[in-house]
Amino acid sequence: MKKTGLLLAAAVLGLSALSTGANAADCEIKIGGIAPLSAPGTVVGGEAMRDAMLIAEEDINRAGGILKCDLKVVIADSEGLPEKAVAIMEKLITQDGVVAVGGGYHSSVGVASKDVADSRGIPVVFAETWNDTITGDKQKYIFRIAPLSSWASSTIWKHALELPVKKVAILTENTDYGIPAAEETTKGLNSGNIEVVTFSVDIGTQDYAGIVERIKAGNPDMIIVLATGEAGYNFTQQAADAGIGPQDIIFHAGQVSLESKAYWENVPDGNYAFVQRIGVPENLFNDKAKAFAKVYKERTGKDAVESYAMEAYDSIAILAQAINEAGSTDGDKIVAALENIDHDGTLGRIYFPYGTKKDPSADSKGDEWWHQWPDPALTVIQYQEEGQSSVNSPIVFPDAYKTGDPVIVKK
Repeated sequence: MKKTGLLLAAAVLGLSALSTGANAADCEIKIGGIAPLSAPGTVVGGEAMRDAMLIAEEDINRAGGILKCDLKVVIADSEGLPEKAVAIMEKLITQDGVVAVGGGYHSSVGVASKDVADSRGIPVVFAETWNDTITGDKQKYIFRIAPLSSWASSTIWKHALELPVKKVAILTENTDYGIPAAEETTKGLNSGNIEVVTFSVDIGTQDYAGIVERIKAGNPDMIIVLATGEAGYNFTQQAADAGIGPQDIIFHAGQVSLESKAYWENVPDGNYAFVQRIGVPENLFNDKAKAFAKVYKERTGKDAVESYAMEAYDSIAILAQAINEAGSTDGDKIVAALENIDHDGTLGRIYFPYGTKKDPSADSKGDEWWHQWPDPALTVIQYQEEGQSSVNSPIVFPDAYKTGDPVIVKK
């Protein structure tokens, strides 16, 4: 790499130009990367996060590594299960020797594993775990760049309030994500005098025939899916087969539906579904996001970059910058650097305004804002053509990012 290119890579990653060189020293610093790579976890999401974290590893090493050492991202499969999350966090710390941890998709994984990391003084930047209590416990070593569940839920129900809807059926999972998300969504919908009926299932459920018939009998105007993973595909297509899918009534699909190729393969009758997305549209990507998107698409063969892939990339890059700025792999020093960080991420400028130096209560914020990035963009897209990429689908909510009007399906 030419010197100017190397310095640019260092600047983009937030690394010191003094630490750059043709090759890092003959040493290795390990950061853990948690992702669901086996069922019942969201495997397509986990694979996206794994690929993104490995790209981050390559970029960071190309820019000089961490403390003049090579970075090694140690990927661990959470399977989307709390008990597995505890075990892999213990292994990453005690056997693999990681100095920090990034990634994380399922809220239940974050809720279960954060205490292990915090008790051992290992900093974690969670990428895609939404449950409010993950940061709400105000633990010293726990940070998050995903949106709060209560905040993300508000995007869904506020969008629903703009639609011709009087009765909503929610399909949610019995997890640390699904339960509070359904509660927050219900509360918001009720504020607009919308009736809500919730149906709960276990994570990884495959057969929805009974629930689909119960939902159909209730005659809702809209269905909202708050279930993670490939199971969301199964429910959506089974609902479509029964005449209550995205082409039949207003339908908000699960976030995994952003995986356009997998979505259309599993849900051929999924046109007109709404899907929530984190981050700005691709035409508003910053330079770092554009560079990552190019490599990610080439590596995976995809035509779109999922928000959780970008979050996973940023979680590793943020930790690398913090360790370099701390000049140490000591957990306390990394935390101090994270609390002062100003990171140019693929998702935008990332920082943490609340922590040991300033409690959220100082600005009348709840404890959940502790070590929480406050600025992720939240939008709703709609598939309006069969086989359409989620990147090329119009953003229909909110007005600040709107690129097209929604197509309203009538019963």
